Order: sequence, then structure tokens, then C-alpha cells
Amino acid sequence: MKSVSDQEFEAGKQVEDGRRSYDQNRGETEREDTLTNRQGHPISDNQNVRTVGNRGPMTLENYHFLEKITHFDREKIPERVVHARGAGAHGYFEAYGKVGDEPVSKYTRAKLFQVEGKRTPVFVRFSTVIHGAGSPETLRDPRGFAVKFYTEEGNWDLVGNNLKIFFIRDPLKFPDMVHAFRPDPVSNVPGPVGMFDFVSRSPEATHMITFVYSPWGIPANYRQMQGSGVNTYKWVNAEGQAVLVKYHWEPLKQGIKNLTQEEANKIQAVNDSHATQDLYEAIERGDYPEWELCVQIMSDDEHPELEFDPLDPTKLWPQDQFPFLKVGKMVLNRNPENYYNEVEQAAFGTGVLVDGLDFSDDKLLQGRTFSYSDTQRYRVGTNYLQLPINAPKKRVATNQRGGQMSYFVDKAPGQSPHVDYEPSMTDGLKEASQTAKPHQPHYDASLVREKLDRTLDFKQAGDTYRAFEDWERDDLINNLVNALIQCDVRIQDKMVEYFTNADEDYGRRVREGLDAKKKAGAEESARDQAVEDAERMGHEADPY
Repeated sequence: MKSVSDQEFEAGKQVEDGRRSYDQNRGETEREDTLTNRQGHPISDNQNVRTVGNRGPMTLENYHFLEKITHFDREKIPERVVHARGAGAHGYFEAYGKVGDEPVSKYTRAKLFQVEGKRTPVFVRFSTVIHGAGSPETLRDPRGFAVKFYTEEGNWDLVGNNLKIFFIRDPLKFPDMVHAFRPDPVSNVPGPVGMFDFVSRSPEATHMITFVYSPWGIPANYRQMQGSGVNTYKWVNAEGQAVLVKYHWEPLKQGIKNLTQEEANKIQAVNDSHATQDLYEAIERGDYPEWELCVQIMSDDEHPELEFDPLDPTKLWPQDQFPFLKVGKMVLNRNPENYYNEVEQAAFGTGVLVDGLDFSDDKLLQGRTFSYSDTQRYRVGTNYLQLPINAPKKRVATNQRGGQMSYFVDKAPGQSPHVDYEPSMTDGLKEASQTAKPHQPHYDASLVREKLDRTLDFKQAGDTYRAFEDWERDDLINNLVNALIQCDVRIQDKMVEYFTNADEDYGRRVREGLDAKKKAGAEESARDQAVEDAERMGHEADPY
């Protein structure tokens, strides 16, 4: 049996042929390692520009210098708006051919899952969410966990985080949420004040705050953390019947590890890229990280018997009612050859699905589906899907033409180059045949601006708090108190109210911690103290 990786998608020659191939011919005086410019001209002096005399001035016709410096000026694309700091690796996904103990075809017709042992190439990008590209990897933040499957039917992107829930349920709040979590727009100083000001008016965030301010908010590294699609999706079978699903990546051999704030501070003091280094070196030494893909399955209806709406991304589906069912495993076994080309320019989108996978009515998912691909077009360019890291490993044939950095025409063999439209009576592209029944959900409701009926904003936060071990609860309370002491008393009171609604002990401990800090006159944060310490501890020096 040929797997996807073995076949190398034999039908995918067009993409490979479209990528630029470099002519290996060289002049008589050139060696294989001779430096050239991008026009192929051999460079005999890469140390000195041309000048009038050896002191200058420089002349304008310094072509090699101009090409080199102007490319340097443009060698970075815009930073990701979120998930800017990241690392990545290549590998494969191996299907089990089942979902739990049942044939996977009962629930989905997606081809990558159907055959036991079938392997699909993947590329995975891990990241932090809020902070910039150069930020330390020890900062308290959710971690991105994005997987690109290069399937025989085209690409599938499963874009999620390490935590299984999110702060908000409505995409209209997303830009405000990110603004609130970022550094102050005037001083550019980061801090928790804006974030807690926002979440104090967003009670649905209480559950996520409970996770993020516990040790789960600082995974030990990228290898030893879980992943989740966060949102609710659908699986569709050959009869067009759908079920709701949630995706979960569970570490296999490497386990799960998190850090306390004190431990993270010690690591950050000596290495701000520890997670990137850990992933790279583990793969280099052959210690390939593995995750098992599990799904939770629920019938595609509103489930009035539940206390919460199953489409609410701030909620966990209880595992005793909706168990984790194993679907396959993922192994990462190859590091990128170039970070910029493969990790920085990798582009993911929640709308990138294959046949047999579908969207649910989760509002946050639908908002993400527009935003993710739109930001890639802005950041990487109109033709970002022609880049090797993003291109599917199969034939591509569209009528989309031109745009910045278009470097091949994705037409089919035999397609007339004159026909870049459809439909056509002549040699143009033809629509694919429908091979299975389409999924056609029915809607009968008014168009409104309303939140979900079953919000249940606090119950699961309390369940999570009580499920933590003692050391996790201690770290959570300490982190929350140290953050909230910097906030307005109105924000403190509202957050304590939320925590009390979740669990009486939870709220009481945060309130007692804040009162103790205030009694000790310790409303100044450690960050503020560090500013004063830098001036006090600095060593004087004479000018030179």
C-alpha cells in the first residue's frame, strides 16, 4: 500500500514543476561554491564598494551593493498580528483507520483517516499568542498549535492552541481582546491592567483566566504540551450526515509538563528561546515528539439536556459524556532547512478543510475563518499559496492569475492558456463531479444580535479550580494576586466576584491575597520595583 508520503502525490508534478529550478551551468572560472548575485554574476570582491579613491565617495553604479542592501531592507515581511513568536517542524500523521473502536467512515469520508497506517505529510508551527517575534518563550500566554496536513485531496489546516478553551465566544470582541492584552498604546509598557479591565467586563473569560494564570499558562516547552482545535467542527460521512467534533492532540511518549512563575523566571534569566531550542535539538538527536489525535463526537443538534451550548468555545465537553476517541498519531521528525522560508512564511487558516470536514455554526470559528486567510494575504502576499511551505502536494488548477510574486501559472495539462475563466465550451477547466451527498444543514431563525442562551460562565471554571493539584492552585492564586494588585479596585472587586461565583474558596483566597498585599503596602508590582532597582543598582561610569 502506498502512503501519501511514499507516493509524493504522483499527481502533484505541476506544483513542483512550477517552482523555480536553478540552472547548474557555471562559467569556466567558477567553482560550485562561487558567490554570485541574484542575476548569477560571480562576485569577486564582497568586502569593498567601488569608490573614488580608497576613502570615497561612493559612486551610484555600485550594482552589487545596491542589490544587496535593498534586498536586506526588504527581507522581513510584516510580523504576525498574533502568534508572532514561533517554531516549527515537519513530520507525518498516521491514521488508525478507526475512531475509537468504530470504523472512521461511519462519521467522516475524509480520505486521510480511512486506511490504517496511511501517512500524510504535515508541518506544525508552535507559537506564543500575544507577544512579539523577539519575546521570551517563558511568558504567560496561550500557545498556538497549528498543523498543516498535505493530504491527497489538498491541504487541511487544523489551527488551535495548547489550551482547549478560549477567552471569548463572539468574534466581534477579538480585536478589543488583543488590544487589551497588548502593551499600553501610549507608554508601550506591557502589564495586566488592560487585560483584567477587559475580562472584568467579559465573565465568559473566567474559565480561560483560571487556566492561563495557573501553571498551564506556561508550558515547559512545545514538545510537552497538549493541542486543541478549540472550536467545534463537523465531520460529514458519505451520506452527507454530520456530527459535531472537537479535536485534541495528546502527547504520547514525552508527556505534559508546565512551569510555575518562579521556575519560568529562572529559565528566562538565561535563555529566552528555550522552547525553540528544545524542539530543534530533540529532533536533531532523533528524539521525535509524538502526539495522538483524539476527537470528541456529539450529534449535530442543540443538546438542550446540557447546561451549556456545545458551540461555546469557552466550554469543555465533559469527557465522561463525550470520551476522547483515538484517530491517529503525529510524529515530527525533520527540522526546517530555513526558518524564514518554512516557519515565518507558513500560513494557516481555519477555513482550509477537505471533503468530509466542515464548519459548525460556532461564531468564533466563522470569524476566525475570514480573518486567518485575510491576514496571510496581507502579510505574505496574494500568492502565498505558491510558496513551497504552503502549496499543496498535489496538482493545482485554478483560473486565478497574476498578483504580486506570481511565478507560475497553475493551469491543468491541456488547458488552453487563453481560457482563464469558467464555464467555457472550449479547453477550460471543468467542475469536479459530486461523489458523495452534500451536507445541507437547515436553518429557521430570525437574524439577531444576541449571545448564546446557556452562558454558564462560571461553573466550569470552578470545576477546573477544584481539579487542580494544591501546588497548581497555590501558583494560580499567587499569580492572580500579583497581577490584580496593579489594577483599579473596581477591577479587583469584579474579578473576585467572578472567582467566587466559580468557587467560594477561589474567590476568598484571591481577596485575602489582595488584602494582605495592601496591608503590607505592596501595591507596587515587582515590575515597578525592577525599574527602581535598575537605577539604584546601576554602576556609575565616566563618559568616553
